[in-house]
Amino acid sequence: MTTTGTYTPAPGAAPLPRMIAAQAALETRMLLRNGEQLLLTVVIPALLLVLFSTVDIVDTGAGEAVAFLAPGILALAVMSTAFTGQAIGTGFERRYGVLKRLASSPLPRWGLMTAKTLSVLFTEVLQVILLTAIALALGWSPHGNPFAVFLLLLLGTAAFSGLGLLMAGTLKAEATLAAANLVFLLLLVGGGVIVPLEKFGPAGQQVLGLLPISALSDGLRDVLQHGAGMPWGDLGVLAVWAVAGLSAAGKFFRWE
Repeated sequence: MTTTGTYTPAPGAAPLPRMIAAQAALETRMLLRNGEQLLLTVVIPALLLVLFSTVDIVDTGAGEAVAFLAPGILALAVMSTAFTGQAIGTGFERRYGVLKRLASSPLPRWGLMTAKTLSVLFTEVLQVILLTAIALALGWSPHGNPFAVFLLLLLGTAAFSGLGLLMAGTLKAEATLAAANLVFLLLLVGGGVIVPLEKFGPAGQQVLGLLPISALSDGLRDVLQHGAGMPWGDLGVLAVWAVAGLSAAGKFFRWE
């Protein structure tokens, strides 16, 4: 007579939170092992912060250069991870059929995107810690409302993630690689990260101020450098970009 024991297999999917956590951990390990991604997300922002804070290249106005540059570099770090890195990585995963295979797994598609978002957020935490430590060593004295900074970083991440996923899900991988890097360079120069928007004249300042990188860098600068309260205008711009980008990505993203 055969009896069922405690070692009888019980096949089935793991609980959804565990699947999302495992996928997020895998995404994070893959990102941290990718030398090109580390160069983009960690090394370049750190080098720019040190270089422009110690060498008088760009006129950043009155006060220490690091006080102007640190908030902008934090915004650049968010863009490099949530937009550029995610767009390129997801674009090539789509090209090689990785996304198609993952979409057929027990992990639902929204769970996969949640895992990618958690990976981005974890990476950004590491970036913020590293860049803040470097800026403090260079003499930075931040002040302001921490909750406002948190909201700015969160909405900035949502805005850039939506745009990155939209690009990765609609363009070919090679086109995504070129476009994402080009956008990164253009916004680095014209997004108020290193060069003040005032340098572009009144008309240019008004137009460039509507970009998500400009809203994020200016909002962080208002809070951390000038001690302003909640930067509702910049938060509003980021919220519009976040809703538009995520909605468009959800509608037009192609998995294969």
